[in-house]
Amino acid sequence: MTKDIKNRNLLIHILCWGIVIFLPLLFYRPNDTWDMRWTHFVRSMGSSLCYMLVFYINYLWLIPKMLFAHKRKMFFIANMGLIAVAIACTFGWWNLMSDIFDIAPRRRQGFGPPMTSLIFQSLLMFILVVGLSVAVRMSQRWQHLEEARKEAERQRTEAELSNLRNQLNPHFLLNTLNNIYALIAFDQNKAQTAVEELSKLLRHVLYGNQLNFVPLYKEVAFMNNYIELMKIRVTQNVKVETNIDIAPDDSTPVAPLIFISLIENAFKHGISPSGAGEITVNMSNTDGCITCEIVNSNFPKRENDKSGSGIGLEQVGKRLELLYPDRYKWEKGTTDNDSKYYSKITIYNET
Repeated sequence: MTKDIKNRNLLIHILCWGIVIFLPLLFYRPNDTWDMRWTHFVRSMGSSLCYMLVFYINYLWLIPKMLFAHKRKMFFIANMGLIAVAIACTFGWWNLMSDIFDIAPRRRQGFGPPMTSLIFQSLLMFILVVGLSVAVRMSQRWQHLEEARKEAERQRTEAELSNLRNQLNPHFLLNTLNNIYALIAFDQNKAQTAVEELSKLLRHVLYGNQLNFVPLYKEVAFMNNYIELMKIRVTQNVKVETNIDIAPDDSTPVAPLIFISLIENAFKHGISPSGAGEITVNMSNTDGCITCEIVNSNFPKRENDKSGSGIGLEQVGKRLELLYPDRYKWEKGTTDNDSKYYSKITIYNET
């Protein structure tokens, strides 16, 4: 429990018991003097103090030690004894103060309710006090359990995200190195340029990916660098079009590498064996949502293609569910004639 919550609970206790203690001052007859009101207040203090005693003995000891320990019978017996003592103390205080202030109780004068009725009323009040202490303690216990559950869920989510990041970095690096390896066979100059581009990307992968969120403009710069790296490998028969409508200083937080697997997938399946194909990348951040849509020619991966293990898109789904629960939409599939494959992720920003 944080310090702020403890201070808030303490303030609530003080205010509530202050109301209980000073409430009798509001009940007086118009012709009562201040001394008569003060005398009535002092005599009523016994009831208020006994209420507090019963409440906190239950709150601090009986409930956690007996009720929460499933010793309900002992809890019931202990409260019956406690209430009996509290009732005796209440009437003892009232009679003592009446003697001190030389006030004969109305019951002795033939007025007021009989003793059995007063005892019954006091019994009901103390039972209500016990019930209130149980309700307060149970609500606090539920709150603590809920906080512990949320903390455990947060730690589990962080562990899963860390595990996904540890998998994604080698996966991304492996696919990129495979592309560079393919370049070495027919164009060493392009391969050297690709290695230079790769060094720029690794800084983002190794450092930016350790965060849950990065500014959107940094992620867009990374995506552009990656696309340029991939364009080095492909032939002129591959048409790559990018329409990224993101401001250069757009600092909207976004999960790192959340879209890069879609681009990887487009270059992997959007190019035919003969080296032709089309890839279009559209991205925007408008109306409170980030949208990334990628459309590419549909050339399914060949069985002898070992360029990747296929875990990229699976990780995208897991990370979206962990980082954007109920705040994202992922549409994917092929067109009617299967000539195009599309993948569109929409992330709704919190407002």
